[in-house]
Amino acid sequence: MLHLRVISPAARTSEVLAMLTDTAGVTNVILLPGAGQRPEGDLVMFEVTREGANAVIEHLKELGIAEEGSIAVERVDLSLSKVADEAEAQVPGAPADAVVWDELAEQMSDDCRITWAFLAFLTIATMLASIGVLLPSIILIVGAMVLGPEFGAVAAVSFGLLRRDGRLITAALRTLLIGFAVAIAVTCVFALALRGLGWIGPDTLNGGHDEVTFIVKPDRWSFIVALLAGAAGVLSVTAGKSSALVGVFISVTTVPAAGYAAVAVATGRWDDVTGSAVQLLVNIVGMVIAGTAILLVQRAFWSKYGLRITPPAARRRHDSSV
Repeated sequence: MLHLRVISPAARTSEVLAMLTDTAGVTNVILLPGAGQRPEGDLVMFEVTREGANAVIEHLKELGIAEEGSIAVERVDLSLSKVADEAEAQVPGAPADAVVWDELAEQMSDDCRITWAFLAFLTIATMLASIGVLLPSIILIVGAMVLGPEFGAVAAVSFGLLRRDGRLITAALRTLLIGFAVAIAVTCVFALALRGLGWIGPDTLNGGHDEVTFIVKPDRWSFIVALLAGAAGVLSVTAGKSSALVGVFISVTTVPAAGYAAVAVATGRWDDVTGSAVQLLVNIVGMVIAGTAILLVQRAFWSKYGLRITPPAARRRHDSSV
């Protein structure tokens, strides 16, 4: 269930309540007249199933609540109510499969922003990956994969393609480009410092590193893995399954490729730099393609089978004809 807190202009409250009363999947409706102070209006609170949330939110927006009032959405972790169970049964689909598109849009907008936290996590992950390449240590490389925050921006590209939102696509690609450029640059300086100390040299990656050479040798399997990871990643984001998203991080070699590229630059292994760059690009492209395909399927499914709300005017016309 989702809990919605709506501040409705007094002139719109009757329409809001009529919609909530007639809509399947809505329960626990509460009205506090005049409780809203900024913005001013009536406070309406209620719960709705995830499967029915899109229709309810879209109708509230059509009534102008988002512009003249306010709509806030929170997840309900526990609901002990027979009425809520009955509301759940009224709406087709399963909560875990439902995509709340406005919630996803807000998340994608946040994930494609360049923040200090994003740059710090990506840089630290890339540096860990570079150490994993040098040792070599698969454990460190896996840890770097989990730490990397880049999938959010990759998913934002897919979401932008779904909605044909050029600004979102541009922002997400810029975040990925700047993020990896900064991470590789800092890691390269780190590797050069290690070379200056005599810890590594031009021959460091020549022998005993067979365990990590897959990072610089992209092939058809790399693309297939990226497709599967992208599909699983978008499904985990839309379903709120963070545990599944960890598996996605471990599956793709974006951060390890960036770490290997930085070490290769510092040691003058330019062929490996090219291989790492191709590996990074293959993984990102594969995830974007699969993520966009999954979002298209989800949108088509919920457009056909999801809950629909009849506008008040159309409902009145139907009632009068009957």
